[in-house]
Amino acid sequence: QTLLPAIGAEGQRQLGEAHVLIVGSGALGCVIADALTRAGVGRITIVDRDVVEITNLQRQILFDESDVDAGTPKAIAAATRLRAINGAIEIIAHVDDFNHRNAERLLGDADVIVDGLDNFQTRYILNDLAVERGVAYIYGGAVATGGVSLPVLPHADVRMAAPPRRLTWTDAQSTPCLRCVFPEAPPPGTTPTCDTAGVLGPLVMTIGAHQATQTLKLLTGNIDALDRRLLSIDVWSNEWRRFDVSGARRDARAACPCCVEGRFEHLDGSAAGAAITLCGRNAVQMTGAAETSALDLDAAAARLASHGSFHANDFLLRGVFRDERGPDGDAIELTLFSNGRAIIKGTTEPELARSIYARYVGI
Repeated sequence: QTLLPAIGAEGQRQLGEAHVLIVGSGALGCVIADALTRAGVGRITIVDRDVVEITNLQRQILFDESDVDAGTPKAIAAATRLRAINGAIEIIAHVDDFNHRNAERLLGDADVIVDGLDNFQTRYILNDLAVERGVAYIYGGAVATGGVSLPVLPHADVRMAAPPRRLTWTDAQSTPCLRCVFPEAPPPGTTPTCDTAGVLGPLVMTIGAHQATQTLKLLTGNIDALDRRLLSIDVWSNEWRRFDVSGARRDARAACPCCVEGRFEHLDGSAAGAAITLCGRNAVQMTGAAETSALDLDAAAARLASHGSFHANDFLLRGVFRDERGPDGDAIELTLFSNGRAIIKGTTEPELARSIYARYVGI
């Protein structure tokens, strides 16, 4: 790649000095990490809270059956594979739930944050963190056969005092933030997830490759080559669309609370969905970051039908997952209310409850 005029020896040197934070080492995160490792990015930090499962192997390219058999955490399995690909760079793995409490610590001195997530609650934390600290953020998402990608280069006017970063840009090169484009997260249960709608393997390779390419442009100083539009594709119906979102920051009906008003409610925890262990019940109560009073429980039951036995009435949905187990081997039961609140029985671990809620309900 040093033969490419846009990179050359100087660009390769810049890559070797760069630090990228990848949050989520699932389908997108694996593709992104693989590409950046092979490109020679000098330091890559990976954060993920989950372990490798057999259903991951269809689309998560850094894992194999030995990781499933060993119950290896995704971050550890990914780091092991990446070190075997390129032993000249540093791979840092954190088996952790990325949240408002640890976000700034895990960011460290990273030059770019890349999104390998499956939920908006954590994406808004990434967005707040990027805007507050003046760090580039590459958003991406993929489910079923459709995916999106968008770069965020925060404006300087609401940044907190922070150490200088290697990667800088002018205000004219800045972009709207994620909340300018998506002001609110979809209400829980209203959007498909990989566990309810599936995901086509080649789709995540396409979106992940786009995110990785955007990252390489930034790290080699080719900021003007960045595609600032919102990319939206459906690889099955052959639809490729790009939307100009440059006016989203100034044209919003209300000023963006994040990059205009400087309120970082996801990063400070005030907008976080709560996970509360219920005493004596072997259960955790989950409250999504966005509440709704009109969750279609019948539709949710239909989406979950292939994962167990679920039934809905006028007030709630209730059922048992066929293949989900708690730490003691208990079957995981779900009770979901129309406002998005859920009780996940069979575990007292908030991290497991958050994972199940994100995968099957959607945060």
